[in-house]
Amino acid sequence: NGKPRLPLGKAYNARKTTPPAQHISNSDYAGNFADFLDANAEGRPFCFWYGSIEPHRAYEFRAGIEKGGKSIDAIDKVPAFWPDNETVRADLLDYAFEIEYFDKHLQKMLAELEKRNLLDNTIVVVTADNGMPFPRAKGQEYEYSNHLPLAMMWPRGIRAPGRIVDDYVSFIDFAPTFLEAAGLTVEEVGMQPVTGRSLFDIFQSTKPGRIHPDRDHVLIGKERHDVGRPGDVGYPIRGIVKDGYLYIRNFETDRWPAGNPETGYLNCDGSPTKTEILKARREGTDTRYWQGAFGKRGAEELYHVASDPECMINLIDRPSGRKRAEALRAQMEKELREQQDPRILGRGDIFDQYLYANKADRNFHERAMNGEKVQAGWVNASDFEKGPMEDQ
Repeated sequence: NGKPRLPLGKAYNARKTTPPAQHISNSDYAGNFADFLDANAEGRPFCFWYGSIEPHRAYEFRAGIEKGGKSIDAIDKVPAFWPDNETVRADLLDYAFEIEYFDKHLQKMLAELEKRNLLDNTIVVVTADNGMPFPRAKGQEYEYSNHLPLAMMWPRGIRAPGRIVDDYVSFIDFAPTFLEAAGLTVEEVGMQPVTGRSLFDIFQSTKPGRIHPDRDHVLIGKERHDVGRPGDVGYPIRGIVKDGYLYIRNFETDRWPAGNPETGYLNCDGSPTKTEILKARREGTDTRYWQGAFGKRGAEELYHVASDPECMINLIDRPSGRKRAEALRAQMEKELREQQDPRILGRGDIFDQYLYANKADRNFHERAMNGEKVQAGWVNASDFEKGPMEDQ
């Protein structure tokens, strides 16, 4: 009813530490977790969210090298959709440096649980909330955008630990998993209907690989994930991942996938890698990387992610690819109709009509074109093009 509330409970952020580089949080994540456990003197069942800021942007440039002792040569491969040069490699090492900082606090938290004899009966889920904050990854719908790391540990509850499971799972599966672990139902806790499926059947299996044949696909999608286009509209996408293939349907191909150039491609965080790609296009030395990250796209895309995880080879116009795409599209649309997805039902405009939640960024494009210096702290000032552009 418009009143502030804390759906996750009290935040534990009091303890501070000295971060190893600029832009890394000074929150002592592990120390704050210990405070949380101390506050639970009664030993009640608990749920704690370690919401690390790392490895979100920004990074201190070259911190991975100069403070983490990493070497440019340690990177064996740069994704084909970015230039392979020292700047991009340094950016990747800075990313790795921040991930390792996350990992160090996680290790301390696991040690704290073990010291208190709580580790064996605690479900630990480690994942990420989006793809890498680099061009063509975070905010898009490719393999690097949606295929996130996921490790789960529960010594008392997972049979045959150490397995690698190939079943397709999604974040929507976490809620029913936690409810089952707590011995609760959706009705008892007053939640809206849950569409995910508990992972307990996977926990109780002893097999590696594919456990359940019907966990053979996952649906993905995107609406408005950014501002910077006229009218604050999004870039609607629907897709399906199945049998090693990724099918994508882009609904508004006249729009810029990562946001309009004149407003800084706002659906892509500012970074040295982004700057390198923009620089190469502006200098006329190479437009391939810009086209892959920021250029307009066709209505359909199909990639064999099992052999092409970078999604560089679009199979949509090949005879074999067209046949597979048709089958994947039919399954995707059938399931989305059953879910009453407005975009599939021809009422997708409803998503663009909702007011953008953050008032400070609302009507960004119109305000910027009228000369207002609208703040966009997640990109660099150099990301903004001098004016509207034609696709290339």
